[in-house]
Amino acid sequence: MKIGIPLEPEDETRVAIVPGSMKKLSKAGFEVYVEKGAGLKANYSDSDYSESGANVVNRDSVLDCDILISIRLPDVDALRSGQIIACVADPFRHPEKVKSCIKKGITLMSMDMIPRRLSRAQSMDVNSSQDNLAGYKAVLLGAAHVPRGIPMMTTSAGTVRPAKVVIMGSGVAGLQAIATAKRIGAIVYASDVRKSAAEQIESVGGRFIEVDGMDDFEDEAGYAKPLTPEFIQKVNDTVCEVASDADIIVTTARIFGRPAPITVPSNAVSNFKSGAVVVDMNADVGGNCEMTKQGEVYTTDNGVIIVGTSNLPGTLANTASMLYSNNLTTFITSLVDKENGFTISEEDDILVGAPEGNDFHVPGMGGVLICKDGELHPKQTRLGGVL
Repeated sequence: MKIGIPLEPEDETRVAIVPGSMKKLSKAGFEVYVEKGAGLKANYSDSDYSESGANVVNRDSVLDCDILISIRLPDVDALRSGQIIACVADPFRHPEKVKSCIKKGITLMSMDMIPRRLSRAQSMDVNSSQDNLAGYKAVLLGAAHVPRGIPMMTTSAGTVRPAKVVIMGSGVAGLQAIATAKRIGAIVYASDVRKSAAEQIESVGGRFIEVDGMDDFEDEAGYAKPLTPEFIQKVNDTVCEVASDADIIVTTARIFGRPAPITVPSNAVSNFKSGAVVVDMNADVGGNCEMTKQGEVYTTDNGVIIVGTSNLPGTLANTASMLYSNNLTTFITSLVDKENGFTISEEDDILVGAPEGNDFHVPGMGGVLICKDGELHPKQTRLGGVL
């Protein structure tokens, strides 16, 4: 079968498949067609692809392939019935795009729906690979904007005390942010609504911020549950008080398929010290900081710097593309059966979710297979509620 790798939209620097994945894809029986210039923003040249065995062609040839692998969902109007797309479709926030695929007769597999608790899915988990990089880059952005040194320094001119960093949330991105801040010499405090996260925070060098009355607010898929307004207020008050004298505050709270919760209200920002930096990792979905402006870095009236940079993995396009490519290559080659070739099996837990009674089953939640041949998959009952 032919796999097409399109050039991403102007604001996306990553590419879905890198030259290093060609050998594994070819061995699995795929012919790969890459749009001219698709990898340039990520420092992968057309000649890199050609030399690795890919066909570098125009956009029409790519969009005519049997399977499309991309970061963003391509323009469905340019596609044909029967094609297969594997990408990050963010279907809960973009139900109209799913409807377009259904109307067109396209099979859509959204990689952000990967059942992350399945051990077999971990090497295909694009959320984890990209969040890791985002957490790392968030701390670097904070360090770049804060007007002071980060580690303790003893000099003949005096001693510089280490910076204080507060990480709000300790999922994959948060843990990487904690570890990164610790590596560059900061004293790191971190919070999470999941009480089970305390041990993880401490294991990477952070100090856990506990909130009175905290329970383990984690759903069966490993994501944070929506919280009551009262408890959100309690968490905000406690963590923002700890952050009031911090040099860098990184917010990571993201609820699957919902707008980002506000964890840093504007009144908290007004109490932060001048020169403090807030790096909001969720500016693209509304922001955790009430004062975040998507895509902007600005200074408030009281001297706090708010960083609303979107698509943090895209600021590390070369590495982010390589990891995404590894995820997608592992995923797509797992669908190749020696006897039947490329097969979308209804028995595959990664595609359709784990069966009822399985420890990994999440009620009403399917896997990455959103719609098949123009029909919403029966197990995507949550999506059925938004379509």
